[in-house]
Amino acid sequence: MAGESFRFIHASDFHLEKPLGDMDVLPTHLRDALATAPFKAAAAVFEAAMVENIDFLVLSGDLLNPVAAGPRGMSLLLNYFQQLHHKNTPVFWAASIADDPARWPEAVPLPPNVTLFPKARTLSIPVQRAGRTICHVIGRSGDGRRELHVPSFRVDPTDEFTVAVGPGTAEEGALAEARFDYWALGGEHQRRELPAAASAGGVYCGSTQGRCLDETGAHGYTLVDVDSERTARILTIDCDLFRYYQVAVDATNAVAAGNLRAMLSERVARLQHENGSRHLILGWDIAVSAETMHLVADPQEWLNWLRRDYGHGSPAAWTAKLTIHPPRKYPKDWSEEDTILGDFLRASERHAKQGAKDLNLAPFTEERPNLSRTTASLLADASASARGELLADATRLGIGYLRGNLSGNGVQQGGQS
Repeated sequence: MAGESFRFIHASDFHLEKPLGDMDVLPTHLRDALATAPFKAAAAVFEAAMVENIDFLVLSGDLLNPVAAGPRGMSLLLNYFQQLHHKNTPVFWAASIADDPARWPEAVPLPPNVTLFPKARTLSIPVQRAGRTICHVIGRSGDGRRELHVPSFRVDPTDEFTVAVGPGTAEEGALAEARFDYWALGGEHQRRELPAAASAGGVYCGSTQGRCLDETGAHGYTLVDVDSERTARILTIDCDLFRYYQVAVDATNAVAAGNLRAMLSERVARLQHENGSRHLILGWDIAVSAETMHLVADPQEWLNWLRRDYGHGSPAAWTAKLTIHPPRKYPKDWSEEDTILGDFLRASERHAKQGAKDLNLAPFTEERPNLSRTTASLLADASASARGELLADATRLGIGYLRGNLSGNGVQQGGQS
C-alpha cells in the first residue's frame, strides 16, 4: 500500500561519559580536541536533525550515563531536545545500559517531544504530519541484558511503515520474524547492516565517535529516506573528529631502515588523504623476519620518530601504539651456536614449548620496591597469552643485545639509518 514519503535520522552510542582511549601519552596539542570530540560528534547529529528537514529522530541507546557525563552531557541533550521541540520534531529514545531510564534525574524533565521508551513494556507511537499518520515507531528500552528480546516487540499489525527501535545484539532471522520495515538498532560501536532483518533492512549505526583501536574507521549516524512506495534509502553520514586505525605492515622483506621508514610514511600519507581533515590515532603492527628484526631493534626510537614527524600536523596522525611482531622461528644455526646467544635462544625455545607457562615473573616484581601492589599482582598472575607475548618480546630484545644491534642503553647501534 502506498503511503507518504518521510525521512528520519537514526543515531546511537554517543557515550558522552567516555573519553577517547588507547592513549598511553596525552599529547598536549591535541588535549582540547580529544576532550571535546565526543560532544561535537553528538552535536553534529542534532545539528543535522534541525537542517535536514527530517520528520523525527531515533536514538537507540547508550547516549550517556547521566552521573558520569555530568551536567555538560545532560545539558547538551536537553538543549538540543528543546530546540527540536520548537521545530515540532519528535525524538524517540530507546535507552540501554549506560543510559538506563532509572538513572535520569526525576528533577530534570524531558521536553514533551521526547519519548523515552520504558523498560517494562513496548510502545507503538504513530508519527503524524498534517493530521495524517506517516509511520509507527515501536520501541522499548533495554532491560539490562546485552541481547535484544525480539518477542517483546510484538504489537498489533498496521498498514503504515514501521520503525522498531531497540538496543542489543540479535540474530538477523529473529529480527525478520518480527516483520517490521526498519530496525533501528544500538549497542554496537561499529556500523553494521542486516539487510534481511526487515523489508527496509536493519542497521546498527555505530557510535558517533570511535574511542579505541578496536573501533577503527569512520563513525557517524544514519539518514533514512522512505518514499511513497515504502522503499528506504539508507545513507551513512560521518561525524567523527578523530579516527582510529590499526595498521599492519609487513617488513619481512625490507632491506634497510630507510625502506621501512618509506613504507610507514606512505601508509600515513595514504590514510591522511583518505580521511581528509580528521585527526588520526594509529596503532602499528609491524611484522619482521629474523633478517629484518635488527631494523626495529629499538621500537621506542620508531615510536618517537612517528610521533615527532606526523603527530603534530594539522590534522595530526598520532601513533598511540607500536607493536613489533618477531618471527616465530629464528635461524637454526643461531640456536646451535656455542655462544651466549645460542644458550639464550635454546632457553627461550624451551620456555616457548611449555607455552611460557613455567615463566615465573614474581621475582622481577621484587626487584622493584616502588612497584604498586596492583601492578606487581598483575605481573605475577599474568595470563598464558601475556606470558607468551612477553617471552617473544624478551627474546627479540635479547637477540638485539647479543647480536650487537642494541647498545647497553637500548639505542640501536649505528645511529639513525
